[in-house]
Amino acid sequence: MRLNQGVEWALHGCVDLAWLPEGTTVPIGRLAEYHDLPAAYLNKQFQALARNGVVVSRAGPRGGFALARPAAEITVLDVVDAIEGREPVFRCLEIRQRGPFPASPQACQVPCEITSVMRGAEVAWRAELTATTVATIADDVARAHPTVPTRVRDWFLA
Repeated sequence: MRLNQGVEWALHGCVDLAWLPEGTTVPIGRLAEYHDLPAAYLNKQFQALARNGVVVSRAGPRGGFALARPAAEITVLDVVDAIEGREPVFRCLEIRQRGPFPASPQACQVPCEITSVMRGAEVAWRAELTATTVATIADDVARAHPTVPTRVRDWFLA
């Protein structure tokens, strides 16, 4: 499985917003500048986050993006789903019904072992992403690198 690079960009942006005072908006150009990313592409990711209720977008001279709810209520899965969509990662094509010894449609009423394993892995993966919030990541970074939240906050509020 390979996730779009926009997932990483969106998660970093959400963590940055989590360190700012509540209600602070940041223009997309400023977020892009901080991470040396193309603003137009980052904007597409943040528009997807906004459509999915992860961030809010405010227009005007003091406009920009802010988290739509507290960082502790935004899961990593919320961000992944906003960028990648909610479609299952694995899609069974029932190829066991092809070839020299095709299985009958009746035999395929129960998912095959491959589908079961892949669905189980996705369930576990999604559970892990649901258990981790933007606040969890922000707190972990702050513990590992105590000066980062203050430096980020100061940079965006300057």
